[in-house]
Amino acid sequence: MSENVPQRSWKRSPKPKWLKAQIPAGEDFFKIKKNLESRNLSTICQQARCPNINECWNNHHATFLIMGETCTRSCKFCSVKPGTPLPLPQDEAQRVLDMVEILKAEYVVITSVTRDDLEDGGSNHFADVISHLKANKPDVKVEVLIPDFKGNPALIDNVLKAEPHVLAHNLETVKRLYPHVRRPEKNYDTSLKVLNYSRSRGAVTKSGLMVGLGESIAELETAFKDLRDNGVMLLTIGQYLQPTKEHADVVNYYTPEEFAQLKEIAMGYGFSAVESGAFVRSSYQAGSMYAKSRAQ
Repeated sequence: MSENVPQRSWKRSPKPKWLKAQIPAGEDFFKIKKNLESRNLSTICQQARCPNINECWNNHHATFLIMGETCTRSCKFCSVKPGTPLPLPQDEAQRVLDMVEILKAEYVVITSVTRDDLEDGGSNHFADVISHLKANKPDVKVEVLIPDFKGNPALIDNVLKAEPHVLAHNLETVKRLYPHVRRPEKNYDTSLKVLNYSRSRGAVTKSGLMVGLGESIAELETAFKDLRDNGVMLLTIGQYLQPTKEHADVVNYYTPEEFAQLKEIAMGYGFSAVESGAFVRSSYQAGSMYAKSRAQ
């Protein structure tokens, strides 16, 4: 276990004054918002209340949320609403392409709600969106952030056959806290298997962790090692922020210095690139992280 990060005894603390995101503003921000609404498209930027939405949208970056806005799971950290989803929108691939062209995006991130109601988990829908983008915008890089598909290799293959440039799946938190965030502990190993299998099939793999739920530094290091042992190349580390009072409490807030130290520790495990900071989310600086993975 590394000794350069304080081994604190976590107690819930008030939100620090320095932890403030920009208020969404700017001509490009509202233009993108209007275009998304007119095409009935969602972004995880909106659904997950991402603190980087202003920065990303004004820089013509967005992470598209496909397969609807309703998730079949109800994780205690996520602001996406749980329930019974609607049927898959058949024209979604074209609508995503339209927005990519409007954004003039060179790097696109696509994620989804979990669709346990579908036999293939929506994996073929993922493939259709990726393939449609690549066929019409061959210079655009496509990263996908997928659900676990219950660890089914055949469903992961459905996505990989479309050849996304990056296959991401978030571990989210340390193993001990899985039950706390309303995830079975066995799902920790399932997520590692998803990442391991994807890497074995040649994918550039990526994962993300939230901090501030009461994990120890030793537990985070175990997660770093587990991810690297399963071939993960890219890692994001961000501060968990409670979406509503019904969600899991924030136990602690990490300082900028501690995030810098976590990045140093994680890089020591051999990741190609690590983004670590209070407002870092899965798709933050995604394009530059991919470039670093290709430079090695």
